[in-house]
Formats: sequence, C-alpha cells, structure tokens
Amino acid sequence: MAARPLVARQPNERLQTLIQEAACSNAGLARRVNMVGAERGLDLRYDKTSVARWLRGQQPRGRAPGIIAEAIGRKLGRTVTIDEIGMANGKNLASGVGLQFAPTVLGAIEQVCELWRSDVGRRDLLSGSTVASSALVEPSRDWLITGTDSQVARNAGARVGRSDVEAVRAMTAALVDLDHRFGSGHVRPVLVHYLNSVVSGLLSGAYREAVGRELFAAVARLTELGGYMAIDTGQPGLAQRYYIQALRLAQAAGDRAYGGYVLAASMSHLAAQLGNPREIAQLARAAQEGARGQVTPRAESMFLAAEARGHAALGDAATCEEVAGRAVEALERAGTETGDDPSWIAHFDEGYLADELAHCHRDLGQGTAAARRAEEALAALPETRARRRGIALVLLASAQVQQREVEQACYTGLRAVELLETVRSSRGAEYLDDLQQRLLPYGEESAVREFSARLDLQAA
Repeated sequence: MAARPLVARQPNERLQTLIQEAACSNAGLARRVNMVGAERGLDLRYDKTSVARWLRGQQPRGRAPGIIAEAIGRKLGRTVTIDEIGMANGKNLASGVGLQFAPTVLGAIEQVCELWRSDVGRRDLLSGSTVASSALVEPSRDWLITGTDSQVARNAGARVGRSDVEAVRAMTAALVDLDHRFGSGHVRPVLVHYLNSVVSGLLSGAYREAVGRELFAAVARLTELGGYMAIDTGQPGLAQRYYIQALRLAQAAGDRAYGGYVLAASMSHLAAQLGNPREIAQLARAAQEGARGQVTPRAESMFLAAEARGHAALGDAATCEEVAGRAVEALERAGTETGDDPSWIAHFDEGYLADELAHCHRDLGQGTAAARRAEEALAALPETRARRRGIALVLLASAQVQQREVEQACYTGLRAVELLETVRSSRGAEYLDDLQQRLLPYGEESAVREFSARLDLQAA
C-alpha cells in the first residue's frame, strides 16, 4: 500500500516506543497488521521493511493506521489509538478528543479510551476547553437517527466475562457513594485512573455479544459519572466530552433508555449550568423522543422535569407549568416502588423532583413556590447527601431573597456554607456565588455583610 511522508519526515518515536513496550520485532508487527487487515477483508502485504519506513516517518494511507493501532493494542492487551502510534496526522489531537459520536463500535472504543488517556496525561489541554452548544446538540441528533449497533462482540484480547462487568458496576457504586459523601474533588482522580488503566483494557478484550452489551452499559454509567464529576470540579468543557462518549456507549449497549438519561440528566443540566435555555429543552425533548416507549414512569418524570427547567429558563411560565404537571403525574404513576426501574433512575423520587421544580420557580421569579419546593426537597434528602442538601439550602435562600426575607435568607445561606464546606464541590461554590449576587442589592444590611464575610473566609 502506498505511503506518504509525515510533514518534515520526523522519526516516529511514538511508534518506536510502543513496539519496544510490546517486545515485538518489525517482522512480527508486520505479520500482526496483515492478520488484522485480513479480518477486515483487506489483503495487506506489509513486511519488516514497511515497519522500518513507518519508524522513519512515513505514514500508510487509508485504514492502515487504525489497523496498526489495533495490532499493537492486541499485543499490549489494551486499546491503542492512532494518535498514540504517531499516525493521527493532526486529526486526533487532544483538542478534539471526545467530541464526536463515533459511527462504529471500534471508533467509539478508540475515542473514549483516548479521552481517558488524555484526561490522565494532558489535563491542561482538556480542562480549560470551552463548551459549544452545538457540541451538545449534534450528538443528540446522531443518537436519534442512529440504530443500535448490530454487533459488539470481539474475538481478540484477554477474555472478559460477567464477573468483570460486575466489578465495573461495583466500582461505580463505590465511587458514587464516596462522591456523595466527600465531593468530586476527592474522588474524580481515582475514577479517571480506573477508566484509563482497567476499563480501557476490558473494552479492548474479547467478549461474547451478551457480555459486550452489558460491558458497554456498565462503562456508559461510569463514563457519565466521570462527566458529572468534571462539572463538580469546575471543568464543563471536559464534562461534555464524557457525556458525549457515555451517550455513544449507551448506544453500543442497546440501551435507549439510558441514552435518554444522559441527554436529560447530564447534557441538559450542563446546558442549564452554562446558561443555554433553548438547549436545555431541546436535549430533554430529544431524550423523550429517542427513548419513547422504553422508559419507566420514573424516568419519564425525570425527562419531563428537565424539559420544564428549560422552559423556565426561557421565561415561558405557561409551558413550564404544563410540562412540570406532567412530570408530577408520571412520578405519581411510578409510586414508591422502584422494582421495575433500572438502577440509574431509582434515586429520582419526590425529593429530586421537588429540587428540579424549585429551580423552575426560582428562574421564573416565583419565590413562594420556589421556597415550598426547596423545603420539600430538604425534607426528602438524607443527612448523608451533604452536597445536594447544601444546594437545596441555597435554593431555599434564593427563594427567600425573592420574597424579601433577607435576614432569613442569610441564615439559610450560612447553613448551606457549613454543609458545603464538608465537600470539595465547584457546583456548591457556584450556587453560593449566585446567592451572593442575589444579595448585592441588600449589601448594607448587617446579615448580608456577615454572610459575605463568611464566604470570604471560606475562600481564603
């Protein structure tokens, strides 16, 4: 196959390093590449001389770079990307990692593993990235029009079984619990390391069709959690990448319901945090449309609540009220039992819905209703949920400001500060900053000065 030189014909040190790591000869790599190509219907005839040319800086055309990466990855027992072997040719740099809804399962594995690897090794290139509304909406369109992958089974690599999938689920549950107790600042580095060092190897292993679907579902959940933790550590640009990849993994799992959850509970809330009201409702409606007939009433309620927040942010009180009413009705149909619900939605109860509706009323300037819903949320939340209780207290304080109960709002705000000091959470800090802005018109009152001084002390 014809080859073209890299710009400036620089030696490919990345490829050399991986060949050495794999303890593979040039001839051995050529044989492995030809075998992978044959599996894909290609008659490749590379030899040791071909590999020597790649090492000198030439780059094969077409699908060859991906096949070379696959061959080396099988030898190493983990996923290797074309960027890692030095053959991305400017197409897979960190700036674009994780922003695409890959058209194939192999592409999805490559992209999500590259995201994890970049997150671990090149945080400066990802953490400062911004969020574009189109980068949230376009993957939802791809998800809506794309059918479930016909096959996800793999035959190469270490054998992956249901016990491995269960291990991922157990790790996810443990990380969720730690995150609830201490905030993402303490937990997220552990999650990212686990994804990059363990989960990437599972995805590139060998598994039967049924196990593969379960694996993709479990990894989608853990990847979505990584996105949530990115938000909680003040990295929304990184969060969108994790959410897009979680959506793609859910597609590979054949789980339309969870894909809808990623759109409504994750991407839609990210749009809300970034002040993009139109996208909030768009993403929530895409979730409803794409998962129609495949979700329980509890999940339906969550999707509708997310849409209601979008209408509230747009100032459309009438539509917000109508959609919020449907959310309440759906949760009433769900009742108190969660037996028919998947684990990822079982937490959505009357308290969570009240929290969502409190946001709606706050954004519409309806202080009395916002306070009532915030109090309902607090009553339903256990003491162990420090971050969420702290945010609910801030919502209550904001509603009290809208009711001109300024002294009470400051007292409630101080309770929130005490709770949020116990977790490392950028989300909590952002809510407190918003409350402080709402108190600015009353800055001469002693209660407000005391609250501001307390926040300054926390930040010091």
